Amino acid sequence: MVVRVDSPLDFRVFVEPQQGATYSDQLAVARTAEAAGYSAFFRSDHFTAMSGDGLPGPTDSWVTLGGIARETTSIRLGTLVTSATFRYPGPLAIAVAQVDEMSGGRVELGIGAGWFEAEHKAYAIPFPPLGERFDRLTEQLNIITGLWTTPSGETFDYAGAHYAVAESPALPKPVQSPHPPIIIGGAGAKRTPALAAQFAAEFNIPFAPLKTAQTQFERVASAVADAGRAAESMTYSAAFVICAGRNEQEISRRAAAIGRAVDELRSNSPLVGTPTEIADKLGAYLKIGMQRIYLQVLDMSDLDHVDFFAAEVIPQLR
Repeated sequence: MVVRVDSPLDFRVFVEPQQGATYSDQLAVARTAEAAGYSAFFRSDHFTAMSGDGLPGPTDSWVTLGGIARETTSIRLGTLVTSATFRYPGPLAIAVAQVDEMSGGRVELGIGAGWFEAEHKAYAIPFPPLGERFDRLTEQLNIITGLWTTPSGETFDYAGAHYAVAESPALPKPVQSPHPPIIIGGAGAKRTPALAAQFAAEFNIPFAPLKTAQTQFERVASAVADAGRAAESMTYSAAFVICAGRNEQEISRRAAAIGRAVDELRSNSPLVGTPTEIADKLGAYLKIGMQRIYLQVLDMSDLDHVDFFAAEVIPQLR
């Protein structure tokens, strides 16, 4: 069982721009999060909205993060998560390494197999069966890490069922050594923990009940041990929607702004309620070994929400 109650929680801000956000909207949240002391600003990697019209339309995750990298100074930046179906592994390795250089070494790559078929159809992206998507993800991880870690002056080769690399100069190199942290997540029982143990510095379970998170953390911890890694080499994280307020009126107002009911939010996320209520609920997640939380901020116009959580909730957990 993964238990690290001695480690304080790390908080990160996470947005869903495909629901309707400009670059400027995202930059405003990133700058607010940086000023408030959050450790990172992350964004999803999607091309169509899950609900609503999504206006003004999607923004590319790595183009966006490259821009934000030049307009922030300390906050870490990344994706939760880039879909392996969206990009070839070589160009993705180049893009992430470039943003790592643009940010002075502040980038992290969250990557997954992809799941939202509708966005693939909407933008002419092939969507193979699940097993093949995992196979492609595995090959991408081998290629991306291989390109990043090949010594300068040497070439990289790889022969897979879906991708092949021949005499690549393996450039550019990222700033971080041996490479930017890789985040792998999900609730898969076998392949996901194995991939995390092989490639990831962090494992993330999104929007999961306490018991589900505990089970998955234990699977990953077992895979880490089987891989011969030190237990402390893996960071365990989760993502939850945030709806915090000083009182029920403020909580209800913020729930209405994202089209959700307070009772439903409370049943699905420990980040809903007053500061004391949230701190109490997070205690149970600390006990199962969770070290980091991504706050899913769905109303990107409510910058006061980001500040409020940093000022009123986080101090109760440190």
